[in-house]
Amino acid sequence: MQETIYILDFGSQYTQLIARRIRELNVYCEIHPYNHIPELDNTVKGVILSGSPYSVRDGNAPVADISKIKGFYPVLGICYGAQFLAQRYGGEVKPSKSREYGRAKLRYVDQSSIIFKDVQNGKQVWMSHADTIMRLPDNYRIIGSTDDIDVGAFAVKGEQTYGLQFHPEVYHTEQGSLILENFLVKVCGCSRTWTADSFIESTIHDLQKTIGNEKVVLGLSGGVDSSVAALLLHRAVGKQLSGIFVDNGLLRKGEFKKVLDTYKDFGLNVIGVDAAERFLSDLKDVVDPEQKRKIIGRIFIEIFEKEAKKIKDVRWLAQGTIYPDVIESVSVKGPSAKIKSHHNVGGLPEIMNLKVIEPLKLLFKDEVRKIGESLGLDKSILIRHPFPGPGLAVRIVGEITADKVRMLQEADDLFINGLIESGLYHEVWQAGVILLPVQSVGIMGDERTYEYVVALRAVTSTDGMTADWARLPYDFLSSVSNEIINKVKGINRVVFDISSKPPATIEWE
Repeated sequence: MQETIYILDFGSQYTQLIARRIRELNVYCEIHPYNHIPELDNTVKGVILSGSPYSVRDGNAPVADISKIKGFYPVLGICYGAQFLAQRYGGEVKPSKSREYGRAKLRYVDQSSIIFKDVQNGKQVWMSHADTIMRLPDNYRIIGSTDDIDVGAFAVKGEQTYGLQFHPEVYHTEQGSLILENFLVKVCGCSRTWTADSFIESTIHDLQKTIGNEKVVLGLSGGVDSSVAALLLHRAVGKQLSGIFVDNGLLRKGEFKKVLDTYKDFGLNVIGVDAAERFLSDLKDVVDPEQKRKIIGRIFIEIFEKEAKKIKDVRWLAQGTIYPDVIESVSVKGPSAKIKSHHNVGGLPEIMNLKVIEPLKLLFKDEVRKIGESLGLDKSILIRHPFPGPGLAVRIVGEITADKVRMLQEADDLFINGLIESGLYHEVWQAGVILLPVQSVGIMGDERTYEYVVALRAVTSTDGMTADWARLPYDFLSSVSNEIINKVKGINRVVFDISSKPPATIEWE
């Protein structure tokens, strides 16, 4: 029986972070929209109400029906969630006299309250609110205060219901993990058995039960998500799984053979399809990035369908969809939740009359890596940087030609290998080279050149939602620039992109 914590999402930017912190404490949790709450059963150990960009005083503020939750299950309200618990049940919330945002100190902590066991006075917490709770309902009591906010935290008498005006899930809140752990273990009674090994064991059992003796086909990309999905399925159903790895001619230098060999070393049944000429032919003269994506997606579906049909009696299409994909498809703004399809090869299930199975759909990216490590996935795949689905097509700004792909592959290879050899690769979340539709004058020897410009892109991030440009050492940049210009025919200038996201994006297209 899988113990579960439900997180009701009111639209906070921190909701996913709450989930990640709970998972780090080895407790399984799920995020659900405040207006689309599943039935609760004895596997649900507690419920967390998230923050929100709204004020509880707004006429259109999100309101959840928790009449079957509060008083029946342990509840923790965070920021908006705490204000909702106060106002909804007879308290009063008003605009703060001084908006409290950022760091604050807990000047009072009721350590007799189970949620604050071993939490010390004077510890830093992170606030983010423009309202404050002015009056609590009669059966509520204050268990924590800051210098500016009397009701920094509260407990409900006779219930396992708590509210925190601050965010325990963010790094800046000292002892935030301890507060969450107290709620999960001491209040909810969670046994903390959500581990990589337990996930692997239960998932393999579920896959075997679901798939039975039927055949499965999986599109492989060389990335960590599809690779981990492949290993899980292989453990579960063995030779019933066939993987299809399509070379669109826009992969990194030598990657098709390298990844294909790695898959085969693991005993996976993989079909490698060299379709580079087909992709490059259809992309001829195309400059619009969205059109590039559509063309690549269409060709991939056509090739995948053709190859998959060669495998007799396939009934399942497996995909490497992960939890952030699922979460981002769920609306918390309307009266009901709308979940969009997340088929990595959109349209194929309908075309081929296949059922979809997504063994990683409950996992965050860092959890996928932990599962991959436990499964013994090759480190070259396990720790590789994210790579765009359309490949180098969105790193060649403008028209794509075979010669431009060659130049970019060689420049990218020098950059990535340089990062690895310099010990900088793991300090960077994502890196790559962009080939610009710009030529510049240069001098090589005594000759004038007029060749292409490339931009080096390297960013630091945790999830790709925001990113900052990586402060790579000047000596390293100088060395890589010289190598690219000297070794890659057609390039005579290298620049370094120092834009952050936002306002820029990580990829240029």
